[in-house]
Parts: sequence; C-alpha cells; structure tokens
Amino acid sequence: MNNGINKGSICDEVIESFCEKDTFETGRRLGECCNSGDIILLEGNLGVGKTVFTKGFGKGLGIDDTISSPTFTIMQIYNTGRIPLYHFDVYRIADIAEMDEIGYEDYFFGSGVCIIEWAGLIEEILPKGCISVKIEKKLDRGYDYRTISVSN
Repeated sequence: MNNGINKGSICDEVIESFCEKDTFETGRRLGECCNSGDIILLEGNLGVGKTVFTKGFGKGLGIDDTISSPTFTIMQIYNTGRIPLYHFDVYRIADIAEMDEIGYEDYFFGSGVCIIEWAGLIEEILPKGCISVKIEKKLDRGYDYRTISVSN
C-alpha cells in the first residue's frame, strides 16, 4: 500500500470541529494529500459527521459529484476526481463473506483511494498501514462540537 499522506499536513493530529464546515474542511485537507492505495478507516457513532467528512474528502480529490453514504449499497465509486474514490459503508454487513462477494480486494489494492465508514466491523480483512479517522461528539462543548483524530 502506498501511504502517500504527508504526515506534517494532517496525520497524528486531533482537530477541533465547531461546525459542519470544519468537519468538511478536515476531510478536504486529507483528500488533497491522499494517493492511490491509501485506505481511510472512518469511525464514529451515528450522526457524528462521517458522511460530511467524506464529502469534504471527495472535494479534496477533485470530485464534484454528490457524495452520499452507501448504507444500502455498501459501496459507491466516484471516478471524476484526480484518482478514483471507493466509498464503503459497512454498517449493514452481517457476515464478512459479503465483502468477498463485492470483491473488496480489487478496491483495497486498486488504483484509487478507499474510505470505509464503520471500518471496525471488518477489522479482520483490513490491511496494515491504513489511516484511521475517528470523529467524536463532545456534548459538554456544544451540540456541533467534534474532535477528529487522524493517525496512521
């Protein structure tokens, strides 16, 4: 796997997000510095902004298509940016064999970048060297406040 992330740009940071725009912009920054072969593991409870982050990530790759969570389709492909984006939402995966059925290896080791919502549910098939993004609400800091931890 090519880990083309410039560590100085965003990795190993905890970013404060005070609104949806901040979450979007953090995703955009990460998307701008990703390369083919990078896999982003996106974790966080329902409603924390994983899809907002992914929309920003797509914008950072130069994708102008409307990005939505592929909750019922499991995967969506966007080919209009500088590299393809393979957007997975594995929340509804009942059995890891379902990932084999969609040919996940072609995407994990393909020519694009993967972003995987609820990645912890398929931990046993994830390759080493992935970039982890964890979004957490901190209600004591306000309804819209989030921390976004990025590490590799």
